[in-house]
Amino acid sequence: MRIFGKGRNRPSASWRQATDRAFTLIGDGRYEDAGALLTRAADLEPWLSESWFNLALLHKFRHDWEQARTAGLRAVALLDRDAGAPDWWNVGIAATALQDWPLARRAWQAYGLKVPGSPTDSGEPLGMDLGSAAVRLSPEGEAEVVWGRRLDPARIEVLSIPLPSSGRRWGEVVLHDGVPHGERSTAAGHTYPVFDEIELWAPSPVPTWVVLLEAASEADRDALEQLAADAGFAAEDWSSSVRLLCRMCSESRMPSDEGEGEHLDPHDHSEPGHPGPLGHRTDGQLWVPERECGLAAPPSLVRGLLDGWVADSPDSRDWRDLEEVC
Repeated sequence: MRIFGKGRNRPSASWRQATDRAFTLIGDGRYEDAGALLTRAADLEPWLSESWFNLALLHKFRHDWEQARTAGLRAVALLDRDAGAPDWWNVGIAATALQDWPLARRAWQAYGLKVPGSPTDSGEPLGMDLGSAAVRLSPEGEAEVVWGRRLDPARIEVLSIPLPSSGRRWGEVVLHDGVPHGERSTAAGHTYPVFDEIELWAPSPVPTWVVLLEAASEADRDALEQLAADAGFAAEDWSSSVRLLCRMCSESRMPSDEGEGEHLDPHDHSEPGHPGPLGHRTDGQLWVPERECGLAAPPSLVRGLLDGWVADSPDSRDWRDLEEVC
């Protein structure tokens, strides 16, 4: 195959050395130095799609979406296969970050995905029906894996209530990478990928609150979660939903819910007997009435939700210490 009058050969030793050194620098977070080497590699082998793919990847790590789109388009122009190339996936992420919807549609279709609407549709690619997935928020910091709904191949709407340490809120949309790091499995046998967040794509106006509940039974706890959902918002019992995992465990296949009671889960690094973010296990009791709960609701509604929940069963429910945390 000939491009621009040149024969397509294996990359030169200089190209390989520059590229290998660049990815070592990327692993160390030295993006500027890596960029100089990858630019040199592209100058050495400009007809090689990998030269531009690597530059697009670097610009994605730097969140420089204009440059990522430009390099990505040069990479796909040099491809020698029709569909399924990861070059198109990176173009799709950059286009989504920039809200360049015609290019995003073209990228997902070129990768081999079905995109609703006509080929000439220039709007946001909605309705791709990709189902649920988990996303790792703040993967380079205090990482937290939460559940969400995939809007398209590069965006997830967060449906869990994240802990305040993540800096994220319920209902936010995050841009995520294409390669999963880990899986979460359910008792029904379904397995879901865990994607790493790249950046916040759309913020949520709904604040996060933490409150201590006195719930005599699981049914009492469930009633608050249902009440919040019926109002169009969310409540989540952090005492049972939060587990502390090391990075190795988090990036492996993990059960999504271990339930209540005493567990011998070797992957759970939390401490028994501490509700909330310190651990999801108990000291053997079937139910601990004091629950630390996250709430996602506007200030004008949150106290009314809690008071209404208590009013429905005042003998078995109470709340205290409501605090806005994110």
